[in-house]
Amino acid sequence: MPTAIDLRNHLPEVMDDLDLDAHRHHHALAGLSRLNLLSRSVATLWSEVAPLARSAGRPLRLLDLASGAGDIPLGLWRRARRQGLAIEIRGVDFNPRAVAFAQARAERAGADIRYQRLDVLTSPLPQGFDILTCSLFLHHLEEAQAAKLLREMSHATGGVVLVQDLVRGRRGLWLARLASRLFTASDVVHVDALRSVRAAFTLDEARRLADRAGLEGCRLQRRWPCRFLLVWRRS
Repeated sequence: MPTAIDLRNHLPEVMDDLDLDAHRHHHALAGLSRLNLLSRSVATLWSEVAPLARSAGRPLRLLDLASGAGDIPLGLWRRARRQGLAIEIRGVDFNPRAVAFAQARAERAGADIRYQRLDVLTSPLPQGFDILTCSLFLHHLEEAQAAKLLREMSHATGGVVLVQDLVRGRRGLWLARLASRLFTASDVVHVDALRSVRAAFTLDEARRLADRAGLEGCRLQRRWPCRFLLVWRRS
């Protein structure tokens, strides 16, 4: 008989509330950034982005969807700068507070990253980018929405789709409970971290979503800790 964690439980996350108090929202964004750092979210994407940047022969254009705090695009920019690789990075998010937070963070770091507000579920995705990335957003969506977003990402990019997200499971739930308490005092993160794992897809479910989206030949890899990376390249 399946247990609660075996079945996907998709509940709205506190962070998705546009009326959330600004201080609590910013506190949560900072806390999630620390969890992403601990989880090596930037390194996961960079392992795929770096070889493309080295072989392109021109600056790559990368668009990050649902950028949130902007820590992952900023981390990619920093790695590219350290290695002398030319990458133009842009980010979008539906929450105007997150856009402002991420833009301010990029400007403090002197990073040439531009963010804009965009609801990727209702608006066409920007065209002309070599790489489209999306981190820890898929689990916010219903299955039909997730499949539609993957399909539209593949249509919008000239080259590569990179999606990383949580893998649902007991170990991931335990780690989320522990890490969210140890590394942030945000009450929003304490709630949303557990909701995120319960709403996440298993690896088999993610494969079915990719098939439903028509991402032929995509790779799905397990990544530490309790995450997956989906890689799709245009033929």
